[in-house]
Amino acid sequence: MNPSEKNIPVHHLTSEQFQLMTLDTGHPENFNDIHRHNFFEIIWFNEVKEDSSLELDFEKHPLRNNQICIIAPGQVFNMKLRGEKGYVLAVSREIFKEACDIETILTGGTAPFTLDLQSGKTCNTIIRLMEEEYHTTSRINLLKTYLKAFCIVITEQISLQDPMIHDRQRIQELIKLIEEHYIAQRETPFYADQLKISTHYLNDIVRFSRGTTVKKMIAQRLLLEAKRELSFGALTVKEIAFKLGFGDASYFSRFFKKHSGQNPEAFKCKKD
Repeated sequence: MNPSEKNIPVHHLTSEQFQLMTLDTGHPENFNDIHRHNFFEIIWFNEVKEDSSLELDFEKHPLRNNQICIIAPGQVFNMKLRGEKGYVLAVSREIFKEACDIETILTGGTAPFTLDLQSGKTCNTIIRLMEEEYHTTSRINLLKTYLKAFCIVITEQISLQDPMIHDRQRIQELIKLIEEHYIAQRETPFYADQLKISTHYLNDIVRFSRGTTVKKMIAQRLLLEAKRELSFGALTVKEIAFKLGFGDASYFSRFFKKHSGQNPEAFKCKKD
């Protein structure tokens, strides 16, 4: 395969800032390849198969009826459709940020989560109104209003399933900081200083809310970027090592094997 052909595809919104589609009646986006978006995508799975699943940033998630997945711009997504039913909302960054103000979602989307019965009914009413408006006069301000109502309901579900969400504001700030600095800054005190809390306290809240440590979060972000580069980039292992701030390729290889169980060359060959 030519290295240039390994660049990960990016799907774009065309002339519209908002699109409403269904999974079962001809969704125009090709799900059957691994790709990213430059927009937010909300997928509501009304009916799925017994073994339906999707991959989000190389992690496989089984699906159940009445689940929603929110994919943030830049996330790597893959799913092979096999007759699942549901809705797909493709939303520009600008409109999505008007409709949804939970930092967790704006930072990294969500894995599939389940709507309870009442929320499912409410969302169904909203989506029907949205669908009617979209296919008739398509007034963007009204569509934004429906989208905001939809997001209020689904983010309440996220809060209920994660009751500590309001105590995790610093965690979300930490995620943003790691996203910005993970290549250059790999030590916990830097992030604690940025958040104006002690290193000990920062590790405590990370351990309590996420079951990990700051250093492991940074390592996982590095590992994810390494996997992306190895899977879809044109760089050599040595070039990737230097791009990600490692002093030499052997150090990078040891890091990659420690956190993934295989060396970079084996991972790259497996993806070819």
